[in-house]
Amino acid sequence: MGAVLAMAKAMLSSLRDLMPIVLVIAFFQMVVLQQPLPDWGPILLGLVLVVVGLTLFVFGLELGLFPIGESMAHAFASKGSIVWLLIFAFCLGFGTTVAEPALTAVAAEAAEVAAEGGLIAADPESRAGYANGLRLTVALSVGIAIMLGVIRILKGWPIQRLIVGGYLAVMVMTWFAPPTIVGIAYDSGGVTTSTITVPLVTALGVGLAASIKGRNPMVDGFGLIAFASLTPMIFVMGYGMLVH
Repeated sequence: MGAVLAMAKAMLSSLRDLMPIVLVIAFFQMVVLQQPLPDWGPILLGLVLVVVGLTLFVFGLELGLFPIGESMAHAFASKGSIVWLLIFAFCLGFGTTVAEPALTAVAAEAAEVAAEGGLIAADPESRAGYANGLRLTVALSVGIAIMLGVIRILKGWPIQRLIVGGYLAVMVMTWFAPPTIVGIAYDSGGVTTSTITVPLVTALGVGLAASIKGRNPMVDGFGLIAFASLTPMIFVMGYGMLVH
Protein backbone atom coordinates (compact mmCIF):
# COMPACT_ATOMS: atom_id res chain seq x y z
CA MET A 1 0.00 0.00 0.00
CA GLY A 2 2.82 2.38 0.87
CA ALA A 3 4.53 1.74 -2.48
CA VAL A 4 1.29 2.49 -4.34
CA LEU A 5 0.84 5.77 -2.48
CA ALA A 6 4.46 6.73 -3.14
CA MET A 7 4.01 5.97 -6.83
CA ALA A 8 0.81 8.02 -6.95
CA LYS A 9 2.53 10.97 -5.25
CA ALA A 10 5.46 10.72 -7.66
CA MET A 11 3.08 10.64 -10.62
CA LEU A 12 1.27 13.75 -9.38
CA SER A 13 4.62 15.44 -8.90
CA SER A 14 5.64 14.55 -12.47
CA LEU A 15 2.33 15.90 -13.78
CA ARG A 16 2.86 19.13 -11.85
CA ASP A 17 6.35 19.46 -13.30
CA LEU A 18 5.02 19.03 -16.84
CA MET A 19 2.06 21.37 -16.39
CA PRO A 20 3.94 24.62 -17.22
CA ILE A 21 5.00 23.42 -20.67
CA VAL A 22 1.50 22.05 -21.30
CA LEU A 23 0.00 25.43 -20.42
CA VAL A 24 2.52 27.25 -22.63
CA ILE A 25 1.70 25.06 -25.63
CA ALA A 26 -2.04 25.38 -25.00
CA PHE A 27 -1.81 29.18 -24.67
CA PHE A 28 0.07 29.71 -27.91
CA GLN A 29 -2.06 27.19 -29.77
CA MET A 30 -5.40 28.59 -28.61
CA VAL A 31 -4.67 32.31 -28.08
CA VAL A 32 -1.85 33.20 -30.46
CA LEU A 33 -2.40 30.76 -33.31
CA GLN A 34 -6.15 30.54 -32.54
CA GLN A 35 -6.33 26.98 -33.77
CA PRO A 36 -7.64 23.91 -31.95
CA LEU A 37 -5.22 21.13 -31.17
CA PRO A 38 -5.48 18.38 -33.81
CA ASP A 39 -5.96 14.77 -32.73
CA TRP A 40 -6.62 15.19 -29.02
CA GLY A 41 -6.52 11.44 -28.46
CA PRO A 42 -2.88 10.78 -29.40
CA ILE A 43 -1.77 13.97 -27.64
CA LEU A 44 -3.42 12.98 -24.37
CA LEU A 45 -2.07 9.45 -24.68
CA GLY A 46 1.40 10.83 -25.27
CA LEU A 47 1.09 13.09 -22.21
CA VAL A 48 0.08 10.12 -20.06
CA LEU A 49 3.03 8.09 -21.34
CA VAL A 50 5.41 10.97 -20.62
CA VAL A 51 4.10 11.28 -17.06
CA VAL A 52 4.38 7.54 -16.47
CA GLY A 53 7.85 7.37 -18.04
CA LEU A 54 9.13 10.33 -16.05
CA THR A 55 7.76 8.83 -12.84
CA LEU A 56 9.38 5.46 -13.47
CA PHE A 57 12.63 7.17 -14.42
CA VAL A 58 12.75 9.13 -11.16
CA PHE A 59 11.90 5.97 -9.21
CA GLY A 60 14.68 4.12 -10.99
CA LEU A 61 17.18 6.83 -10.07
CA GLU A 62 16.21 6.75 -6.41
CA LEU A 63 16.08 2.96 -6.15
CA GLY A 64 19.00 1.95 -8.33
CA LEU A 65 21.40 4.40 -9.92
CA PHE A 66 22.00 6.84 -7.07
CA PRO A 67 22.52 4.12 -4.41
CA ILE A 68 24.84 2.00 -6.54
CA GLY A 69 26.95 5.00 -7.54
CA GLU A 70 27.35 6.17 -3.94
CA SER A 71 27.97 2.66 -2.57
CA MET A 72 30.69 1.94 -5.12
CA ALA A 73 32.32 5.30 -4.36
CA HIS A 74 32.32 4.44 -0.64
CA ALA A 75 33.72 0.98 -1.39
CA PHE A 76 36.58 2.28 -3.52
CA ALA A 77 37.40 4.97 -0.96
CA SER A 78 37.51 2.44 1.89
CA LYS A 79 39.57 0.05 -0.22
CA GLY A 80 42.17 2.78 -0.65
CA SER A 81 43.12 1.83 -4.21
CA ILE A 82 43.49 5.03 -6.19
CA VAL A 83 44.40 3.19 -9.38
CA TRP A 84 41.24 1.10 -9.39
CA LEU A 85 39.17 4.15 -8.46
CA LEU A 86 40.54 6.07 -11.45
CA ILE A 87 40.00 3.08 -13.76
CA PHE A 88 36.42 2.81 -12.52
CA ALA A 89 35.86 6.55 -13.02
CA PHE A 90 37.16 6.38 -16.61
CA CYS A 91 35.10 3.28 -17.45
CA LEU A 92 31.98 4.83 -15.89
CA GLY A 93 32.32 8.01 -17.93
CA PHE A 94 33.17 6.14 -21.13
CA GLY A 95 30.45 3.51 -20.78
CA THR A 96 27.61 5.83 -19.84
CA THR A 97 28.47 8.24 -22.65
CA VAL A 98 28.58 5.54 -25.32
CA ALA A 99 25.12 4.47 -24.19
CA GLU A 100 23.65 8.00 -24.34
CA PRO A 101 20.75 8.04 -26.85
CA ALA A 102 21.14 11.79 -27.38
CA LEU A 103 24.78 11.40 -28.40
CA THR A 104 23.88 8.59 -30.81
CA ALA A 105 21.25 10.80 -32.45
CA VAL A 106 23.58 13.81 -32.76
CA ALA A 107 26.44 11.68 -34.15
CA ALA A 108 24.15 10.10 -36.75
CA GLU A 109 22.79 13.49 -37.80
CA ALA A 110 26.30 14.94 -38.00
CA ALA A 111 27.41 12.07 -40.24
CA GLU A 112 24.40 12.59 -42.49
CA VAL A 113 25.08 16.30 -42.87
CA ALA A 114 28.81 15.70 -43.40
CA ALA A 115 27.99 13.29 -46.21
CA GLU A 116 25.58 15.74 -47.83
CA GLY A 117 28.20 18.50 -47.58
CA GLY A 118 30.85 16.38 -49.26
CA LEU A 119 33.11 16.18 -46.21
CA ILE A 120 32.92 12.39 -46.21
CA ALA A 121 31.75 9.78 -48.68
CA ALA A 122 28.00 9.32 -48.92
CA ASP A 123 28.02 5.54 -48.54
CA PRO A 124 26.60 3.96 -45.36
CA GLU A 125 30.00 2.65 -44.23
CA SER A 126 31.56 6.12 -44.28
CA ARG A 127 28.63 7.65 -42.42
CA ALA A 128 28.70 4.90 -39.82
CA GLY A 129 32.47 5.24 -39.39
CA TYR A 130 32.19 9.01 -38.96
CA ALA A 131 29.36 8.69 -36.42
CA ASN A 132 31.13 5.96 -34.46
CA GLY A 133 34.36 7.94 -34.44
CA LEU A 134 32.52 10.95 -33.09
CA ARG A 135 30.80 8.88 -30.39
CA LEU A 136 34.03 7.21 -29.30
CA THR A 137 35.84 10.55 -29.22
CA VAL A 138 33.17 12.05 -26.97
CA ALA A 139 33.08 8.96 -24.77
CA LEU A 140 36.87 9.01 -24.41
CA SER A 141 36.78 12.68 -23.45
CA VAL A 142 34.10 12.10 -20.81
CA GLY A 143 36.03 9.17 -19.35
CA ILE A 144 39.11 11.36 -19.00
CA ALA A 145 36.97 14.19 -17.60
CA ILE A 146 35.46 12.01 -14.86
CA MET A 147 38.90 10.68 -14.01
CA LEU A 148 40.21 14.25 -13.77
CA GLY A 149 37.23 15.20 -11.60
CA VAL A 150 37.95 12.32 -9.23
CA ILE A 151 41.57 13.45 -8.94
CA ARG A 152 40.28 16.94 -8.13
CA ILE A 153 38.14 15.54 -5.30
CA LEU A 154 41.06 13.50 -3.95
CA LYS A 155 43.47 16.43 -4.08
CA GLY A 156 41.00 19.13 -3.07
CA TRP A 157 41.79 21.34 -6.07
CA PRO A 158 39.49 24.35 -6.58
CA ILE A 159 37.12 23.65 -9.44
CA GLN A 160 37.11 27.17 -10.86
CA ARG A 161 40.74 26.98 -11.97
CA LEU A 162 40.18 23.83 -13.98
CA ILE A 163 36.93 25.07 -15.51
CA VAL A 164 38.33 28.47 -16.49
CA GLY A 165 41.43 26.84 -17.96
CA GLY A 166 39.30 24.38 -19.91
CA TYR A 167 37.09 27.06 -21.42
CA LEU A 168 40.13 29.11 -22.36
CA ALA A 169 41.37 26.05 -24.27
CA VAL A 170 37.93 25.76 -25.94
CA MET A 171 38.09 29.41 -27.04
CA VAL A 172 41.57 28.99 -28.47
CA MET A 173 40.70 25.78 -30.32
CA THR A 174 37.59 27.40 -31.77
CA TRP A 175 39.80 29.72 -33.81
CA PHE A 176 41.77 26.84 -35.35
CA ALA A 177 39.16 24.10 -35.70
CA PRO A 178 37.29 23.68 -39.00
CA PRO A 179 34.02 25.67 -38.92
CA THR A 180 32.13 22.53 -39.89
CA ILE A 181 33.00 20.81 -36.60
CA VAL A 182 32.73 23.72 -34.14
CA GLY A 183 28.94 23.60 -33.79
CA ILE A 184 28.98 19.80 -33.42
CA ALA A 185 31.68 20.09 -30.78
CA TYR A 186 29.69 22.60 -28.76
CA ASP A 187 26.55 20.45 -28.99
CA SER A 188 28.52 17.36 -27.97
CA GLY A 189 29.26 19.00 -24.65
CA GLY A 190 25.55 19.23 -23.95
CA VAL A 191 24.28 15.86 -25.13
CA THR A 192 26.80 13.94 -23.01
CA THR A 193 25.17 15.13 -19.78
CA SER A 194 21.85 13.40 -20.23
CA THR A 195 19.68 10.71 -18.67
CA ILE A 196 22.29 7.98 -18.20
CA THR A 197 25.48 9.89 -17.43
CA VAL A 198 24.23 12.49 -14.95
CA PRO A 199 22.76 10.21 -12.22
CA LEU A 200 25.72 7.84 -11.98
CA VAL A 201 28.39 10.52 -12.24
CA THR A 202 26.67 12.74 -9.67
CA ALA A 203 26.30 9.82 -7.27
CA LEU A 204 29.97 8.94 -7.74
CA GLY A 205 31.14 12.48 -6.93
CA VAL A 206 28.91 12.94 -3.90
CA GLY A 207 29.65 9.48 -2.52
CA LEU A 208 33.38 9.89 -2.98
CA ALA A 209 33.47 13.34 -1.34
CA ALA A 210 31.40 12.02 1.58
CA SER A 211 33.83 9.13 2.06
CA ILE A 212 37.02 11.20 2.21
CA LYS A 213 37.91 12.98 5.43
CA GLY A 214 38.15 16.73 5.02
CA ARG A 215 35.98 16.86 1.89
CA ASN A 216 32.58 18.56 1.81
CA PRO A 217 30.06 16.80 -0.48
CA MET A 218 28.41 20.14 -1.30
CA VAL A 219 31.71 21.78 -2.24
CA ASP A 220 33.75 18.88 -3.60
CA GLY A 221 31.09 16.35 -4.58
CA PHE A 222 29.61 18.30 -7.44
CA GLY A 223 31.34 19.55 -10.57
CA LEU A 224 31.96 16.28 -12.40
CA ILE A 225 29.15 17.09 -14.81
CA ALA A 226 30.87 20.36 -15.68
CA PHE A 227 33.99 18.43 -16.68
CA ALA A 228 31.86 16.00 -18.68
CA SER A 229 30.37 18.94 -20.60
CA LEU A 230 33.66 20.72 -21.15
CA THR A 231 36.08 18.11 -22.42
CA PRO A 232 33.98 16.84 -25.38
CA MET A 233 34.21 20.28 -26.98
CA ILE A 234 38.01 20.10 -26.88
CA PHE A 235 38.22 16.51 -28.06
CA VAL A 236 35.64 16.85 -30.85
CA MET A 237 37.35 19.93 -32.27
CA GLY A 238 40.59 17.96 -32.22
CA TYR A 239 38.77 15.09 -33.95
CA GLY A 240 37.54 17.53 -36.58
CA MET A 241 41.07 18.80 -37.21
CA LEU A 242 42.21 15.24 -37.89
CA VAL A 243 39.24 14.08 -39.97
CA HIS A 244 38.48 17.23 -41.94
